Amino acid sequence: MSLIDPVAPSLPQVMAETAAQPKHHVVAVVGLGYVGLPTALGCHAAGMSVIGVDVSGERVREILDGTPDLLEPDLCRLELARNDTGRFAVVGDAAAIAKAECILICVPTPIDDRQTPNLAPLTKACEAVVAHARAGQVLVLTSTTYVGCTRDLLVDPLAARGLMAGQEVHICFAPERIDPANTNVAMTEVTKVVGGVTEACAMAAVPFLGALANRLHLVSSPEAAEMTKLLENTFRAVNITLANEFADVARIMSLNPIEVIDAAGTKPYGFMPFYPGPGVGGHCIPCDPHYLLWQLREARMYPSVISAAMQGIAMRPARIVQRAAEVLEMAGRPLRGSRVLVVGVSYKPNIADTRESPALEVIGGLRARGARVSIYDPVAGSVQLNQEVLHSLPCPPPPGDHDLVVVTCRHDRVSEAAITDADLILDATYSLPEAGNRFVP
Repeated sequence: MSLIDPVAPSLPQVMAETAAQPKHHVVAVVGLGYVGLPTALGCHAAGMSVIGVDVSGERVREILDGTPDLLEPDLCRLELARNDTGRFAVVGDAAAIAKAECILICVPTPIDDRQTPNLAPLTKACEAVVAHARAGQVLVLTSTTYVGCTRDLLVDPLAARGLMAGQEVHICFAPERIDPANTNVAMTEVTKVVGGVTEACAMAAVPFLGALANRLHLVSSPEAAEMTKLLENTFRAVNITLANEFADVARIMSLNPIEVIDAAGTKPYGFMPFYPGPGVGGHCIPCDPHYLLWQLREARMYPSVISAAMQGIAMRPARIVQRAAEVLEMAGRPLRGSRVLVVGVSYKPNIADTRESPALEVIGGLRARGARVSIYDPVAGSVQLNQEVLHSLPCPPPPGDHDLVVVTCRHDRVSEAAITDADLILDATYSLPEAGNRFVP
């Protein structure tokens, strides 16, 4: 049973009884990446029949073989789904979505090297959905994007086919809120924001989205829901930038920034702790605010706080490289020619995802300044840097093998002893306070 929490006066406060009975529903999930696959598994676990669609043949094979990058709980759910061939199918042909009652679009929305939104994956996915959609379906876009995208890529093209939102089809935007590697909060415990094109659209999505979340929060439009997601990740970007700046200030004043942040976090109101690090990765914080900035530039609006925060995030890896040079210089060694080990190339602990990982820029920056860089990451295994693939060392190297160890991500599988025995450590994760030979950015 899912509680609907409305904010628009016209949306009635009702209990979604139908959400408790999803077993007869058929859902298609378009895009089976770090968001789409857990979403598909959540639909299956809720009793729905699932058609997973992905244009990557390699990704389809990974899922069918049971070998995608998932944590143990999701791997177990995938194994159950793979054995339930009557209710779980993974295909590469988008035409299969015509069989579904509801279509969830979960494709990535990255940015390019100029920090401009790359809408190609989303546009192609929506074009495929529009081409194969039929009357009676519910279409839900979940990918983070610019305000108005749901109308541009779904509502208007479907109307051109004679499928009007709120009549022949029902269209919503409901932003994904999946945190990879977070096993502390179940997907069902995260409130799902839903913005329907019409009230009927929002209510038609309840049986499907209500099976994935215990509470739905309905907003007045897709645009309000789109902006909600942009606000969430822009808020994080601004505060992470602030935490990094405070860490730099704390070092100059010979203070422990983590101690200060934890102390401030004891206040039960008005403060939310954010922690410094080597930068941010994934397709959320480094990318999503740029969708807003890109749209605002067209309107000739330049929000200074958001722009400064994103610049701070972009510059953080370069700060790590400069600090590495400073640490080596204090030890009487130049960065050029030094042997540097980068520990952890994923963008967050315990997952193999290296998208937008700050480690990539740290490695590139170190090599550009002449350092001889190797990596150790037993989770990611390897990372692609431009056209080159760097492979992880098979095990932690012995002390003395490297002049400096730069820690950019701490996986649970990497013991503290494997790092702290090194001669010099630059701890960009701020997670090794007991190491005597440790420096921070």
